[in-house]
Amino acid sequence: MITVLQIISVVLLLQLLFAVWNAAQLPKLGAGISRGASEVHPVSAASAVRRLSVLIPARNEADNIADCLSSVLACSTSGREVEVRVLDDSSADGTGAIAAAILGDRACVMRGRELPEGWLGKSHACAQLAEAAEGDWLLFLDADVRLQPLALEAAFSAAEAQGGGMVTGFPRQVTGTWLERLVVPLMVFTIICHLPVPLVRGSRDPRFVAAHGGFILIHRDTYARCGGHESIRGELVDDMALARAVKRAGEPVTLADITGHASMRMYHNAREVWNGYRKNIYAGIGRSPVLLLAVLTMYLSLYMLPVAAVLYYCMTGQPSSAVMPAVAGLAGIAIKRTSDAAGRQPVWFCLLLPAGILCLSLIAVASWRGSRSRGGYEWKGRRYL
Repeated sequence: MITVLQIISVVLLLQLLFAVWNAAQLPKLGAGISRGASEVHPVSAASAVRRLSVLIPARNEADNIADCLSSVLACSTSGREVEVRVLDDSSADGTGAIAAAILGDRACVMRGRELPEGWLGKSHACAQLAEAAEGDWLLFLDADVRLQPLALEAAFSAAEAQGGGMVTGFPRQVTGTWLERLVVPLMVFTIICHLPVPLVRGSRDPRFVAAHGGFILIHRDTYARCGGHESIRGELVDDMALARAVKRAGEPVTLADITGHASMRMYHNAREVWNGYRKNIYAGIGRSPVLLLAVLTMYLSLYMLPVAAVLYYCMTGQPSSAVMPAVAGLAGIAIKRTSDAAGRQPVWFCLLLPAGILCLSLIAVASWRGSRSRGGYEWKGRRYL
């Protein structure tokens, strides 16, 4: 056991060094994003953005849509043209009426068409919005996103600097309940720990991607070239699937730090956290049970075994033997703090890592079981298999 803990400690210390380096590679939205020196793609003739289309798919978002739209309308644009479109996707809670009352004649509220066979709801809504949009660049926002006043100016700058392709990022995650605090920040944790950020932009391999559907900025021509949401109409994890489609089309994808410009509260209670992650985890790893088992084994070994060993040695009167697992545990906490700092989370959230990993593992098993049952997954009143 001591040898295993020594190996884990070395692995975690190396991972800490990688995480610190990797977090520093995230470019800020609107700053540090540029066209690569050797990058050539068809959407580079004119980098000036004439119009930006802000596109918001909304299904039963009565609690969110007003604040989202108010934050969008309050953004500075320095006189540049912005159109705002909301698609009411068969809401049963008055989402469309709320949006129309806020927007008035300043924007368009569309009524979504009936969901065709083979499509998932959000992809269908986004496809309709893109079809109606008139902007050079399309900014897809989730209804629970809140923009800061300079967010759209930063989006304009990023679009003009990159010239084409996609720019995406993880909004700062606002949490309230304990399961939110334990699980939601682990999105950024997995990216900072395991995905070399420079390869998102620097590699043409579609396996090196990360995206968040709450904030996707994409050039109109890139969207058409990769097939848009129609090409991923049946994908549960639509944001990652769209990013891969962009890469396969030969267009650049940039993962940026947008936490200074956008925030969101994805879930509002434990049930929503459980169902949301249960829907996405297994699909997100390609529905591979072998890969799921490998990931769970690695996470539990790295982040929970050292803590369990410290408790065991202390309870059995062997405090000297607890030193090595304590070092490993502290390294894991330091890694979590590095990712939390990148996501602008409170300092003390790093102490929640072991409990967070345990909760995530339980949800992952439930996600696997859901894929094997006829019931599948339920989200926003729709059932997915």
